[in-house]
Amino acid sequence: MPIRLLRIALTLLFAPPLVAMAMGWLVAPSFLHPARRPLTPDLIREADASFAHSHARREDFLITAPDGAALRGWKVHPQIPNGSWVLLFHGVADNRIGTIGQSEILLGAGYGVVMMDQRAHGESGGALATYGWLERDDTRAVVDALVASEHPAHILALGESMGAGIALQSAGADSRIEAVVAEAPFASLREASYDYAGLQEYPLLGKTLFAPGAWMMLYRGGELAGFPAAGVSPVQAVAARNFPVLLICDQADTTLPCRHAKKIYAAARGPKSLWVVPGAFHAAALGFAPEEFRRRVLDFFRRPVAGPQPD
Repeated sequence: MPIRLLRIALTLLFAPPLVAMAMGWLVAPSFLHPARRPLTPDLIREADASFAHSHARREDFLITAPDGAALRGWKVHPQIPNGSWVLLFHGVADNRIGTIGQSEILLGAGYGVVMMDQRAHGESGGALATYGWLERDDTRAVVDALVASEHPAHILALGESMGAGIALQSAGADSRIEAVVAEAPFASLREASYDYAGLQEYPLLGKTLFAPGAWMMLYRGGELAGFPAAGVSPVQAVAARNFPVLLICDQADTTLPCRHAKKIYAAARGPKSLWVVPGAFHAAALGFAPEEFRRRVLDFFRRPVAGPQPD
């Protein structure tokens, strides 16, 4: 009887981690190939109606990434420009239309906006999504083209979810991006993997019993894509360069809970603020508190920029 009980105990102890490892191995390719949301004619008409309401004008913006990937998006000019531009970064499995609500606020305040489909999303090329590893170089190419064509007074960034993480990493690598609003960002790829391993409900399981699945997913994903998972880290980006950040986390978010934004806040070297939105779900601050979202974002971007921040 004791031997039988020991076998049962060992099975119960080792089976979940082994199953988690197998699942991590199988999931890794889909993690690098998120579903594409097509840029349909209906979505374009929706965007054009929004721009018409703001009396804004869009133009196609085609950028070639350093690795040759074609990045497609729009530059949108406000009716009365203030000279500054905001780079908008959408979430995973979305496209540029995902930031249309934020663009309305910014265009109405005189900001030009750049709305790009991230690599492996929408109409942009790129075989894999790397969550910031290649995307920060993509952003540098976008900024190069924006500076050459528009000569912006200031360049700012706003992103949500995956896009928030990319925006922070891009600003960490390019001092021309002066400030970032990041809603529902991930602290690091490793930290986010624990939430997915815990089925986005039980991150503690993702950090303990199912942690081998998270580790395996990151290991195999990094091997397939040729990048180190440890290098994809907004926490490292805000610690490496001093730039202002407004972090927004949604209190009821289980996809990327507030601990991610709080980790980034703790690591940030530059001026920083954190807004916890009561009752909001993932990347839903604009829907839950539209007037406060508008006020906080515009107040943050209106703060005087005192020149390049010291590194």
